Amino acid sequence: MPLPTSAGVFEACAFECSSGSVYLALVRGELDGGDDVVTRVHSECLTGDALGSLRCDCGVQLQLGLRAIAAAGRGVLVYATGHEGRGIGLVNKLRSYAEQDRGADTLDANLALGLAVDARDYTDAAAVLHALGVRSVRLLTNNPRKVDGLRRSGVDVVAVEPLATAPHSRNLGYLRTKERRLGHLRPTGEAVGDEPLDVAPAVDISDLIGPVTAAPDRPFVVLKFAQTLDGRIATATGDARWISGEPERRASHALRAACDAVLVGVGTVLQDDPQLTVRMVPGASPMRVVLDSTLRVPDGAKILGTDAATTILTTDRSDPARRRALAARRVGVSVLPEGAYGVDVGPALAALRGSGVETLLVEGGARVITSLLRAGVVDRLIVAVAPTIIGQGTEAVGALGVSAVADGIRLVNRSMHVIGDDVMLAGDISAGDEQARDGLGREGPDQVAFMRTQHNPG
Repeated sequence: MPLPTSAGVFEACAFECSSGSVYLALVRGELDGGDDVVTRVHSECLTGDALGSLRCDCGVQLQLGLRAIAAAGRGVLVYATGHEGRGIGLVNKLRSYAEQDRGADTLDANLALGLAVDARDYTDAAAVLHALGVRSVRLLTNNPRKVDGLRRSGVDVVAVEPLATAPHSRNLGYLRTKERRLGHLRPTGEAVGDEPLDVAPAVDISDLIGPVTAAPDRPFVVLKFAQTLDGRIATATGDARWISGEPERRASHALRAACDAVLVGVGTVLQDDPQLTVRMVPGASPMRVVLDSTLRVPDGAKILGTDAATTILTTDRSDPARRRALAARRVGVSVLPEGAYGVDVGPALAALRGSGVETLLVEGGARVITSLLRAGVVDRLIVAVAPTIIGQGTEAVGALGVSAVADGIRLVNRSMHVIGDDVMLAGDISAGDEQARDGLGREGPDQVAFMRTQHNPG
């Protein structure tokens, strides 16, 4: 039976297995008598596959597997039911999650509950492959135990091809545990140009984002922007495409994939019409957030597309009819207190934290960058510097009320990376920078002047 998917049309075949489980095979091309068949044996994961849970990378691997098979033109994905939670079942998986929330890793959580670390059996999967006439496979997996299990069940695995997934801050520990304690492969993926398609080319994403600790009243805030050597994020005409090169932009997409939400001001939406999704790395797109005090986001803006969730934080100065129209398009709209020049930063971050956002990536524009730095709510700063000078243009950071160099905001726990032609500097905002943490929700005279001179106020 043909089954159309986002990766193409597959032939769906159901198999009633001797264990009592029903397996589903999604087939592309002719398999009977086939050697070197691109194959993914995908263990059932309701939370990841159907609900998009970020505690694992199963849903992303499912989609990557289908795409890889479609690209090859011949292959099969065997969906192994009964493998939920590495074979412990859905209820026990949720119990294991509770243990993990108390500090155990994914292995010790199972052991604390008296459960097997991995209770999966691959006899049924092997039987399905044999029934389809598959003689040997190129297995899409990062898991050597899956390779061994299939071989013990009579499947000839002639090659193993890792599936590259961009980690999220919520599943990074889970992925590291699988690599360290279960021997999973670190995915690398295929090359794009001269750069490997990795979770973050030429740099470990954890080095960029650092340890994440969300406060009770606001998310962990990562501020990231790309600038020229002379500190500009756009030309005098507003052009910003592209200041950084493709490898750096790929790393930026990996940063998005690592966070719960990505935030910009409405000025950036009006000027650049960004999509703010994860397109250059295999990962889950975060929720998109726009600070827009009067709901000026155009109806045709890419950020309102259905490819990711979008929330707009506005004020009571916005038109109620416009709020209702956006809500009808399944766009979240939250009315928050107004600050001197737009949505008040403190309530905005509190609202996001209250909705469950633990990690927030802020990408601009200049007004938002400056406001958050001045308010002292940035935890991690990541700046990509391109080897370009453009002269007059939009400054990345405006007035912060700093009159002495010694009072400037400093970065600690720094790391520096060369990514393509660009240099990326990452570091934590020093907790001792009282200058940067003294003005939460307030703007002084210098900030007022800055607000009035921006090319894209929001």
